[in-house]
Amino acid sequence: MGWGDIDVNGEPHRETPELRRMAEEGCILTDFYTAAPLCSPCEPIFSFTGNLNDTRAAVLTGRLPVRTGFYSTNARGRNAYTPQEIMGGIYDEEVLISELLSQANYTTKIVGKWHLGHRPPYLPLRHGFKEWFGSPNCHFGPYSNSVEDRPNIPVYHDSIMVGRCDYLFHVAKEAVQFLIDLAKTGAPFFLYWAPDSTHSPHYASPKFRGKSSRGLYGDAIMELDNSIGIILTTLKELKLDKNTYVFFTSDNGAALVDGDQGGSNGPFLCGKQTTFEGGMRVPGIAWAPGRIPAGSTVQRDYRTVLMQEMSSSQFNMYSQEKPVFYYRGDLLMTVRLNLYKAHLWTWATPEYELVKGINFCPGMSLQDIVTSEQKNHTKSPILFHLGRDPGEKFPIPSSSAEYKKVMPALERVVAEHIGNLIPGKPALNWCDQHVM
Repeated sequence: MGWGDIDVNGEPHRETPELRRMAEEGCILTDFYTAAPLCSPCEPIFSFTGNLNDTRAAVLTGRLPVRTGFYSTNARGRNAYTPQEIMGGIYDEEVLISELLSQANYTTKIVGKWHLGHRPPYLPLRHGFKEWFGSPNCHFGPYSNSVEDRPNIPVYHDSIMVGRCDYLFHVAKEAVQFLIDLAKTGAPFFLYWAPDSTHSPHYASPKFRGKSSRGLYGDAIMELDNSIGIILTTLKELKLDKNTYVFFTSDNGAALVDGDQGGSNGPFLCGKQTTFEGGMRVPGIAWAPGRIPAGSTVQRDYRTVLMQEMSSSQFNMYSQEKPVFYYRGDLLMTVRLNLYKAHLWTWATPEYELVKGINFCPGMSLQDIVTSEQKNHTKSPILFHLGRDPGEKFPIPSSSAEYKKVMPALERVVAEHIGNLIPGKPALNWCDQHVM
């Protein structure tokens, strides 16, 4: 789901009224970044209730994939988790927010896509979640890959597989029932709600099919939006809203490879699978009535700051800007500091994908930047100012005074980051094809 797929970021059809309501009652995060341009590191919506005090975490580990090992070294730097090719998953050594909150007596539940490992050691009940309804994977790969077919994704209730189905409607019901049950006890909770209907091949419940202006992808977004509205309304009806934080985001930018059913990244360059803005800047909305100012906007990166700056009493909108690091696999591709973004490496669509008709940047061309081979710019990084040029179309000349003034600070940030980085053991390396 892309930055430009929701009303508040300029989607012209205005078919996400519930997300618009969430933004009007909360805060729009215009510069919100995912941790990687592919699925596995994060998913869409999650909520807390209770006194958070000094809890410091982000979904789900608060760490870059290169630190957790959620990358590959033998699959061209991919960060995706695909069960037909990978046997690894999230390591026991990683401390997930679900584990921290479970230890603090929160009731924790995941509803929807897990995507951090499909073998028993990696499943959510082993990593701090007390309840689970959903799938260990996405609904592609070894499952149905046809838009016309009903997804036959395996669905689990806790540790028991309960069927194979198109399940967006069920994940909304599961979330609501969870909230109803928790309201009776007054116990604090963490709900991680992660439907995957906007992932290709898209799907929507019969009630929503053909209702949007944007085909099946639009139908899926319309149903997602409706479900979020149901969840927020339920929180209010149960009087849980005054002590609950809700965040909405996406796991990566829109997949432009899907053509007119690929979604919108607004003004940003390229999309999913790239480290350009279109691949990593995603929708972000924070909602906490009485604590987050209604109708507010934050125009800075809150990917890591958001939860670190949140206390039980207020939402701090004035914390210091932190750098954003854009990785592909274990390679640092790009860094952003304030409004400046420096590309150390660039790569758009590999040649082996182009020959198959796959293009992650359709209709987009920028010499030496949107390329089919990985380009090394570490000796003279390509610099953009995202305030003046959010679409990354006009590089700042390396001979200019602005470039010479800005780059030393960016170089120091990169050197400090790399100097302190301890990469995790790669968990997403592909299996030997000969034994599969």
